[in-house]
Amino acid sequence: MNLLKQSQGRFEDVILKLIMNGNLFMSTHQFLKKIGPLATKILHLPIPIKALKKPLMNKLILVNKFISLFKHQRFILNVSFFFVVLAFLYPGFPLVLSNPVSQPFLIQFEDVTKKAGLRFRHNNGAFGRKYLPETMGSGLAFLDYNNDDWQDILLINGKNWPNRKNSRSSMALYRNNKDGTFKDVTRQVGLHSTIYGMGCAIGDYDNDGWVDIYITALGLDHLFRNNGSGRFIDITKEAGLHNPDFGASAAWFDYDLDGDIDLIVTNYVQWTIKNDIHCSLDGINKSYCTPESYKGVSSRLYQNVGNGTFLDVTDQSGLLDSTSKALGVTIFDSNSDGWPDFFLANDTQPNKLYINQKDGTFSDRGIPSGVAISEDGTVRAAMGVDAADYDGSGLPSLVIGNFSNEMLNLYHNEGKGIFVDDAPTSAVGQSSLLTLAFGCFFFDFDLDGKLDIFVVNGHVENEINNVQRRVTYAQSPHLFHNQGKQFIEVTDKVGSDLKKPQVGRGTAYGDYDNDGDLDLLISTNGGPAVLLNNQGGNQNNYLRVKLIGTKSNRDGIGAKVKVKLPSGYLWKQVKSGSSYCSQSELPVTFGVGKNTKISSVEVHWPSGKLENFSEVLANQRIIIKEGNGIQ
Repeated sequence: MNLLKQSQGRFEDVILKLIMNGNLFMSTHQFLKKIGPLATKILHLPIPIKALKKPLMNKLILVNKFISLFKHQRFILNVSFFFVVLAFLYPGFPLVLSNPVSQPFLIQFEDVTKKAGLRFRHNNGAFGRKYLPETMGSGLAFLDYNNDDWQDILLINGKNWPNRKNSRSSMALYRNNKDGTFKDVTRQVGLHSTIYGMGCAIGDYDNDGWVDIYITALGLDHLFRNNGSGRFIDITKEAGLHNPDFGASAAWFDYDLDGDIDLIVTNYVQWTIKNDIHCSLDGINKSYCTPESYKGVSSRLYQNVGNGTFLDVTDQSGLLDSTSKALGVTIFDSNSDGWPDFFLANDTQPNKLYINQKDGTFSDRGIPSGVAISEDGTVRAAMGVDAADYDGSGLPSLVIGNFSNEMLNLYHNEGKGIFVDDAPTSAVGQSSLLTLAFGCFFFDFDLDGKLDIFVVNGHVENEINNVQRRVTYAQSPHLFHNQGKQFIEVTDKVGSDLKKPQVGRGTAYGDYDNDGDLDLLISTNGGPAVLLNNQGGNQNNYLRVKLIGTKSNRDGIGAKVKVKLPSGYLWKQVKSGSSYCSQSELPVTFGVGKNTKISSVEVHWPSGKLENFSEVLANQRIIIKEGNGIQ
């Protein structure tokens, strides 16, 4: 077995070297010339070049033979094999994964965590037993809880396990001091609660003008109402909310378009201390189990009744699914019909794409749309997810964070209910072959008008490097710059602070210093939160838009904001949730390049109202109140 592992390592080394080489321009024939002799020598599997000339059925037999060998030796299939399969099935398929050298970036991300006064450290409760929840948390959020138009910070925390005598821990709320620093106001606002927290969702559920906080947790979730005078009140029971499961990500959205926001809560697996299972990587020592070891549990949909209470409509809406093992959720209008749909990122279960049927029910179109499983027909371990129009097609596409050896998904929305994964043929796939992704999202870090991608990584097993030498526990994030027709990774071009390896989990973006460009916030498992200041992103121009709904929900969640530039249109949706267990700021930021004026700003409100504003100057923040214009 050791010889086989060594052989596999040599084989993977060559394949990865070939595939990840940015200057590799190689035909299928050339590629197989290199791989064929190696496979024959090391794996004793003949791959004759003449196979390219054989009928498709013979090629499928060869591919199946290759798969069987890997499965028999319990090898982990990675995306490199996907390219070999394509090479066999399609002789003309170009194994050309060019990663052009980008121009030097003047933008730098600086770690200002200590300078900003953030002293938070995540407590996962770990003490050697390796309970599954320990390795999964936690999330965070940018929010403006006191309506001063400066983004504050919420950090979700775990707690100690029963009978473990350690210091008490709680979530933390940091108020923005408007000078680049923050003050911990957790106690004075009433959030010093001991919860084994996982994620959060921010939104004004009662339309009183003050954002409220929903916390997902292991055990009972919690809804904290903002009373508008600097205090949060736990009104979970009074609101009729009861989710006692293993909560993960959550999001507010107005699925029935009645003017108040409803709540979708993802749940992971059925885990308790009593049913904890002993899993092992080496056959001796305990390791963190994968979700296959536990039964799934349905996510929950809560309808906002409008009187301060919620109704669990999971079953009647068609969402009850006890096989689900959901970790991420993003809200988006998949088919552009004006009704919010949502995507559930499932860990080792098929992903779900729930299309709003406009009658209070949803229909899962994950399989026919192409987003439920991988190209080879297997499920992946999906964690975080986001949706946006990254290529100007007018349709929202998806980015999904997956387990190591699976790579990211970049599902392009082709229209008519079909998505195609562009990751395998882009730098997004090449760079993420070995990383384990959690939080991820689209954002425009250089304000050039094209949405980039940020991903935080970190393995779930702290001893993974003992058995997989190419995979580490702490991992560097990914920052992909949108070049217009392709993405390139620029993580190592924007400062040394961003590329520091971390055990990343949640992440969000927000302009906490009100300088126009978007800064980054990262949570690490069992470690500190990290605040990264975007320095230089505002060399390009921008427009920030905050919405206030009147007939629509107060936050304007679900509204589509569209700006017209000489080069075309850009649009974004106001949304809650996305990423992993986290939420970015509610105002939307448009990078407009060197344009100093925006021809028009359109707002498509959830109520159906359309408003248009002409000749808006760049480099400002505007507030648009539904029916009342720019404030």
